[in-house]
Amino acid sequence: MSVHTRTKRLTVPQLVAMKGQQKIVSLTAYSSAIAKLIDPVVDFILIGDSTAMVGYGRPSTLSMTLEEIIGHTRAVVDSTRLACVVADMPFGSYQESPEQAFRNCAQVLARTGCDAVKLEANTALAPTVEFLVARGIPVMAHIGLMPQFVNVMGGFKAQGLTAESGTRIAEDARANLEAGAFSLLLEGVAEGLARQITEDSKMPTIGIGASPACDGQVLVTEDVLGLGGEPAPRFVKQYADVGGVIREACERYADEVRQGRFPEARHCYGL
Repeated sequence: MSVHTRTKRLTVPQLVAMKGQQKIVSLTAYSSAIAKLIDPVVDFILIGDSTAMVGYGRPSTLSMTLEEIIGHTRAVVDSTRLACVVADMPFGSYQESPEQAFRNCAQVLARTGCDAVKLEANTALAPTVEFLVARGIPVMAHIGLMPQFVNVMGGFKAQGLTAESGTRIAEDARANLEAGAFSLLLEGVAEGLARQITEDSKMPTIGIGASPACDGQVLVTEDVLGLGGEPAPRFVKQYADVGGVIREACERYADEVRQGRFPEARHCYGL
């Protein structure tokens, strides 16, 4: 298993410097338990707004609130010491204006201690990215399939499959890089287009359901562990059936309780 030997938290400039040197590894986390386990293995941890679906069982990411993101991000930061931590800005927390975005992003950084934020950013939001970066907030720009745009995009569909869609995504990438984004997250982007954006970009690209030519990869940890519940996306490889292990352990516990074979309270507390 790959475990890092570094002794300090990876910084955003160090993450950027990894482009062309080594692949960047990332997973999501929204709890202390998961964060502690993946901290020595990954380069950055993303507290995604996917927490709304994975952690709360909601139908989409749109209901995730700023306070919820802050709470989960603080838990991850407090439980880790090695991985760079990136917080996903929830829907409605940055789209209104650059000023609104700065107030909310600054609050996330100040209250959690995270290293950067992620925004779903097309060309219309590139000026917001520029506004944030100029004021000291590192931004990872999420392009391609953007879950917060699901009602406009008509569902969770691969992007960049047509010339028109490909041109739009390439323009989103260029605009956000020019605005100062330190990284691009490419979700559900056609392989050839993601490869071209990666080759053209001086900043790292992180793929999720995109080309293996991207500079790194991020996946939802629960999907990797078989804890996602619903069938995982087709691009996800499940590396373990942790869900099965949990079910089996709980069934054994339930059987022992029902049969009266469990420690009495006095034994548990040394009485």
